[in-house]
Amino acid sequence: MTVTHLLILLAIGYTLFALDKKKKSIPVPLLLVLIGMALSFIPYFSSAEITRKMLYELLLPPLLFISAYRFSYSAFRKHGLMMTLLSTVGLLVTALILGSLIWLVGPMMLTMSFIAALVIATILTPTDPVSVVSVLKESDVKPMLVSVIEGESMINDGTSIVAFTIASKLLLSEQSFSMLNFLQEFLTVSLGGAAIGLAVGWLLAKSIYFTHHKEYQVMLSIVVCYGSFHIAEHIHVSGVLAAVMAGLMMSYEFQKSEKEEHFRSSLEGFWSVVEPSISSIIFLIIGIVAIDHISWGHWPLMIVIFLLSLLVRYVMLLALAGPVKPWRQELGWRGFIILTAADVRGTMSVVLLLTLINKQLPENLNFILSLSFGVVLLSLILQSVIIYPLAKLVEK
Repeated sequence: MTVTHLLILLAIGYTLFALDKKKKSIPVPLLLVLIGMALSFIPYFSSAEITRKMLYELLLPPLLFISAYRFSYSAFRKHGLMMTLLSTVGLLVTALILGSLIWLVGPMMLTMSFIAALVIATILTPTDPVSVVSVLKESDVKPMLVSVIEGESMINDGTSIVAFTIASKLLLSEQSFSMLNFLQEFLTVSLGGAAIGLAVGWLLAKSIYFTHHKEYQVMLSIVVCYGSFHIAEHIHVSGVLAAVMAGLMMSYEFQKSEKEEHFRSSLEGFWSVVEPSISSIIFLIIGIVAIDHISWGHWPLMIVIFLLSLLVRYVMLLALAGPVKPWRQELGWRGFIILTAADVRGTMSVVLLLTLINKQLPENLNFILSLSFGVVLLSLILQSVIIYPLAKLVEK
């Protein structure tokens, strides 16, 4: 993908965000995906090379870093245990149950192994609330629900890629599945990435006091954003979790006293421009890439998997949050419904799919790409559209 492609996508994103006044009903990310799908029929865009490296190593780290940096530390302290449980234990439970269900129903329409079904499930576990959070903020849902959705997404972006990496290794190497090895590697990669992020974030928070020039402080934040990510990736732990934890550590350090307010304002001024710019490009890319890999004959199974993913999500929430009385009372039945409907697939799922594309899957496994892209599009389109009226309905 050339600079010209990126500039055109950025201009489209600017136009939509500039026209978006009410920020509700139909989210801008959904419109960007639909426009991307239309662009895929134009040879100039359909022939553009879109790589995992560009999306994962260049565009993703800033989104992770700024979402964590902006996240309220007080909200994380209050709801962090729930977010962490949902994005670790909840993610693993979801992947295993959804993978098992896909394996059971899949053979009715095509030949599928359990590991292939598990790979599809791990692709569909990460959430991307960008397309629904702005809508929820305009509705009457509890602020804590928005916090839980954002916080869970931050962490499960990292844990989901760890689960996917392990599952895809098993698929491509044709090794047998071992739950013990799966959990051991999951914990090692996840905790290692988190530790790197905490260390780099702490160093930034201390180093930033060496200069009072806001331009240099912004430069340092860029170094930490990409540095934490790539250091972690270099030593084969989770770069995604490293970027998230670096952002959270900064948020914690800068909220300890009011004197850091000027640091926050200068960083916010820069990253608040970067975030919508990158988001625009990514959602347009999702639309462009998805069309090429969807086999329309798989739509019945795509719909079944989409519905199963919502069912498994709801059951997982009830199983993990339901038994804890304070959580159950704070969420209420409305909260469980909103948390289920807001479980939208997006950026990270496409990054994982591009990883498989780069690995050049055998032809007999291409159905994984088709089914996964189809479910991602169904999720983005349907859940983004229904979330606002659903939120208004259940909060009445």
